[in-house]
Amino acid sequence: MSPIRRTAESASRPGTSASSPSPRMTGTKENDMSVDCRFGANYTPSKAWLYGWIDWDAASIRRDLEAIAGLGLDHIRLQCLWTYFQPNRTFVSPTMLTRLTEVVEMAAECGLDVVICVLNGWMSGTFFRPLWQRESTNLFTDPEALDAERRLITAVAGAVEGHRNVLGIDIGNEPNALASYRGNDVTRSEGDAWANMLLEHSERVMPGGLHTIGVDHMPWLRDDAPFSREHLGEAGAVTSIHSWVYFTGALERYGRDGTGTLHLARYLIELGRAYGRPVGRPVWLQEIGVSTEWVPDDALPEFAAALLRNALIAKPWGVTWWCSHDIDRSLTGFDELEYDLGLLTVDNQVKPVGAALAEVIAAHRRGAARDPGDFARPRPELVLPEGQVPDLAFADGYFDLVARGEDPVIVCEKTAIVRSSRGSQV
Repeated sequence: MSPIRRTAESASRPGTSASSPSPRMTGTKENDMSVDCRFGANYTPSKAWLYGWIDWDAASIRRDLEAIAGLGLDHIRLQCLWTYFQPNRTFVSPTMLTRLTEVVEMAAECGLDVVICVLNGWMSGTFFRPLWQRESTNLFTDPEALDAERRLITAVAGAVEGHRNVLGIDIGNEPNALASYRGNDVTRSEGDAWANMLLEHSERVMPGGLHTIGVDHMPWLRDDAPFSREHLGEAGAVTSIHSWVYFTGALERYGRDGTGTLHLARYLIELGRAYGRPVGRPVWLQEIGVSTEWVPDDALPEFAAALLRNALIAKPWGVTWWCSHDIDRSLTGFDELEYDLGLLTVDNQVKPVGAALAEVIAAHRRGAARDPGDFARPRPELVLPEGQVPDLAFADGYFDLVARGEDPVIVCEKTAIVRSSRGSQV
């Protein structure tokens, strides 16, 4: 096991550093919600899924957003499909931008804030690369592709300018998956440079936004991904985490009721925080979800509630469930697990999992989710040695401490050495 020592609790919790940014709030929620955590959903329209961008039904979308707000959620992560928004390298669809603005306005009327995910060439297990992106086009290094990407982000930011419920831009959904496409091999330094360029551009066109890059678990748990943990911990305004018990291998390794499964999101949030610069940088649990392919129907609501309760112990900036709505089974070709991930049915009926999560959220806002006294005692530090990958083998040490009732904090060895030389504690 990695070295463990005790550290003062307060210095490693978010919100205790003067450099820690406050959540960007709109006027819709300031007076009636706890600002220590935002709760939302990745919006997947009940009608026609994301194909709804072209099969437009504003009334249906409004009903969806009202149902999402009815769960007590305060924001959505809104996915733009790249193929529709930018069908030509030098052309961004005015129709799509108008519809985007309309969704943002309807969300505001429902009391929902929005983070717009822009360069979506990968979604729900499927590539959505525009036709102008030939197989030889490397999205991370090709100058014409980079120019097109900046063009689309600029157009999206311009379309929603002045809408106070837009929190920021997520440059793309799990863009590390795009690196697996033929001809898109990219080194880590190239991947980091790509992300940095687009995040800086997002800040230029939407100053002060909650801009981020929504990678999946791979860069955090492996060393062969196109983005480094160090860069993910400092680029943009918030560190984004995707926690899936199945895709990470946690469910297979620990079992359905194992500590490592039930506390996976908590671990990943703390891992993201360990790499965060400056200290106190917010961490957003941007994706988390459960399929009946992994957990039986009757056990799924409590399982999902346990995942959320445990994630909240790590005090993320926000939690955004995947996803808002099931996929209509008349749409073929999706992996079976994708169809029932929603909190709501395609008829906007609240599913048992949606009701269970709404209860957890309500309890958290009442301050009833966890005894504040639990945070008063020192926390054990789990030091991540320089050069070690923080995969599930390393995480075993974290989960052992959790199983003993501890609330561990992860510290990178380099950071621990610097602190030790200064004679200070985290």
